[in-house]
Amino acid sequence: IVPRGAGTGLSGGAVATEAVLVSTMRMNHVLRVDPEDRYADVEPGVVTAAINTAAAAHGLRYLPDPASAEACTIGGNVAENAGGPHCLKHGVTSDHVLELEVVLPNGKTLMLGRGAEGSLDVASLLIGSEGTLGIASRVRVRLVPEAVAVRTALALFDRLQDAAAAVSELLSSGVTPVAIELIDGATIRMVEDSVYAIGLPTDLEAALIVEVEGFPREVEAEIEAATVVARRCGARDVRLAADEEERAKLWHARKKAFGALGRQAPEVLIQDAAVPRTALPDVLARTVEIAATHGLEVVNYFHAGDGNLHPHLLFDPADQDQVARVKKAAEEMMRACVEAGGTITGEHGVGLDKRDAMRLIFQDEELDALRHVKAAFDPAGLCNPGKLLPD
Repeated sequence: IVPRGAGTGLSGGAVATEAVLVSTMRMNHVLRVDPEDRYADVEPGVVTAAINTAAAAHGLRYLPDPASAEACTIGGNVAENAGGPHCLKHGVTSDHVLELEVVLPNGKTLMLGRGAEGSLDVASLLIGSEGTLGIASRVRVRLVPEAVAVRTALALFDRLQDAAAAVSELLSSGVTPVAIELIDGATIRMVEDSVYAIGLPTDLEAALIVEVEGFPREVEAEIEAATVVARRCGARDVRLAADEEERAKLWHARKKAFGALGRQAPEVLIQDAAVPRTALPDVLARTVEIAATHGLEVVNYFHAGDGNLHPHLLFDPADQDQVARVKKAAEEMMRACVEAGGTITGEHGVGLDKRDAMRLIFQDEELDALRHVKAAFDPAGLCNPGKLLPD
């Protein structure tokens, strides 16, 4: 059996081969919003953005915000431990799940908590397990009050390396943004040539979106400090969103950049390795170099605040030589990230795509331990076979 939600995953985790596909899309009800204890009980097929819609009526919000929040479902978020642009400060899905109801491959239903009363945090084993241990049938998520104040800045750079270096400078300066997104010049030009255009200069080589939130005085101090750091690192201009409408435009352009790529090539392969923030400038330059070596076009936009790289390799799947070069380039980029002290995936998961690459970061003994966990939940090996763990 292969669990599947909206199918927005990017590592092949919901692809079924010689298996029964179990869709959760009709389990799409928000069962309860408790404004007093600040949680929501939802079924796995609830679209992530819909949780915020339900919570907003009570002045609350659900913090994780994957770029595909308007399409992906909470069940898939749990399976992948989804993050998103604001994970820098808000954390990822595992930081906001309070309880899981899980159906095991043998049909047994378990209620799994987070160890709040001294028990084991068994739910954490399921979060991020990519559907290889069981299927979440109900999720209790933490809600928090809406932000009192939010400010968003857009820093424009003539050099990609300056923008990458500014990320570490920002965080070491004492500023604690909720998000730092880096968008390279190629992506900016694609967005500006699409329906998502917001009027950015097209001669840029990079831009940073920096967002802070908190109490008004704190927010104003932090956004001013971020502006000073960005200019010191080479930003030619820093623009502040004047209101919620301008802020929404900035984020809309960032989150819809993937759609804009469709005008440039029939397909795109997204690498998803992560590196320490201090390694960003060097590894980012290396991704550009690797793409050029293989004669490929690459665009970069990613969650720079937590070092989560997303090189996007554009290609035509009808050109088998190009497909082979894309696969080779993606593998070299991933290895460059591991060699820089990083890991093979930041948030898109392992799935089919990277299961053999697990050997780059885990020893045989560690992989055996993971297999023992798999066997404890799924001794017959029925649940999402062939995913996550190498043979």
